[in-house]
This record gives sequence, structure tokens and C-alpha cells, in this order.
Amino acid sequence: MNLDQFSNYARQRVDCYLKQTLDTYPPAASLQAAMNYSLFNGGKRIRPMLTFASAALFAEPTPLTDACAAAIEAIHAYSLIHDDLPAMDDDDLRRGQPTCHIQFDEATAILAGDALQAFAFELLSCPSLNQAQCQLQLIQELACAAGRHGMVTGQMIDLSNVGQDIDIQALEEMHAHKTGALIRASVRMGAISVGLKDAKQLAALDDYATAIGLAFQVQDDIIDITSDTQTLGKTQFADADANKPTYPKLLGLEGAKHLATTLNQQAIAKISPFGDAAQPLIELANYIIGRNH
Repeated sequence: MNLDQFSNYARQRVDCYLKQTLDTYPPAASLQAAMNYSLFNGGKRIRPMLTFASAALFAEPTPLTDACAAAIEAIHAYSLIHDDLPAMDDDDLRRGQPTCHIQFDEATAILAGDALQAFAFELLSCPSLNQAQCQLQLIQELACAAGRHGMVTGQMIDLSNVGQDIDIQALEEMHAHKTGALIRASVRMGAISVGLKDAKQLAALDDYATAIGLAFQVQDDIIDITSDTQTLGKTQFADADANKPTYPKLLGLEGAKHLATTLNQQAIAKISPFGDAAQPLIELANYIIGRNH
């Protein structure tokens, strides 16, 4: 499959799993509506793509892989809802649509984010998957990536440094947590879900994911100033207007582009020894630094 075909495969597979598992409506219909709105508002599903591609290096993806991909996307959706809130980034647009708190209201958005976070672990802990030891390992992977050891710490560092001057090392540490941790979990969990236990292979995947996780954020910073609002699907110059530290601000636009290319090359070098099976991961690395939204 080429990247477009693989993207369609991953999207259809994870969306089907999410819709089936969200099918039972809670008493609060507005909560369900906000969860669905945020999960199915046109996301590219890059993290599930990474999960399926990593699993496919070693075996055919399984229902446990589906649960991983869906759980990661639920965590990602919750993080975006909360990022967009007035107390955080205060954004009105997400993927070209009103953000959750604009479409509904602030309280509903907060609760939808809370529910999606819990939903992720509901998926991974489902008894019918019948792989308790592996499920526990995957729960630990996602909890560490999403919480105080990962994404939430990155968000806190980000908020604490608005309007501050930080160096490139501090910026890298922030994004290794905020963006990189969940991307690393996507790759690691895909491989673990099909039984990978080889420490060297897992380390190579981790190095690949670390490189593309940082490249993802560098490219986000680049397109924040090079793409317009319509293309981005969110407000152009949002980070610059908020006086946030970014890679173009510290390195210049050309320096940031060079860093993204270097990280892309590092990622591909780590994954190439896996041979032809690594092609989806290679194409995803190329896509990450080639996108304009």
C-alpha cells in the first residue's frame, strides 16, 4: 500500500472501532455529542497510523492493536479539547471547525475531555481482549505518555514559558513531552500489541519515534507561519501572537527547516534495517515534514 491507501486503511479501521465502542450512549446526550464531535472532526489519524504500521512490522494487527490505536486517538482528542480552552491556548478553530468549547460550551468541553481520557483506558482494559499481562503493559505505556511523565508535563512547561526566553535544549525537552511522548507511545504500543519483546528492536522503534516526534513539532512551528488560516484549519500565527517559544523563533525559518530534515533522516536510518516492511513508517516520516497543515 502507498501512504494514501495506508492512511485510508488506518482511518477506517480505527474509526470503525471507535464508533462501535462509543455506541452505548450515556444519560447525558450532550456529553456523547461533544465526544463524537471531537473524535470525528477530520483528524489525520497519524498516531493510529503509526500504531498499525509499527505492529505490521512483526505481525498482522490484532483487536488489541485496534484498542491501542483507538485509545491513543481518544487521548489525543482529549488533549486538543483542553489545549483549546480559554485557560490554555484559547483557540476558536480546530481543523477548520469551531473548537469544542465554542461548538458546545466550556463546561461541556472540559467534561468531554475528561470522558475521552477515561475512555482510552476503558478500551485498553476491556476483559474481552483476554491478554491481561500485555494489556497491563500497554496501560502503563499510555499512562506514562499521557500524564505527568509525558504530555501533561509538556503542556505545563509550554504554559509556563509563554513570553519567556528559553534555549533550544529547553524547547526540545518541552516538545519531547508535549508532542513526542504520545507519538513514541503510538509506535511502541503497536509493536507491543503483537507481542514484540526484543529490547533492541523496541529501542530502534523508540529512536525512530523520538526523531519524528520532534520533527512533527518543528514542522508545526514552521507551518504556523508559512500556511494561512484556511489551510491550517486553525488560526495562523497563533503561537507567535501568544509569544510562545518556537523553533523558527530560535533558529530562524531556514534553520528550523534544516532541523526537520535532519530529524527525518535520523528517523529513516533507525527504521531502514527492518526492510520493506518499514515502508509505511518511512513514508509517514516523510509526510510529517512535508505537510502544510
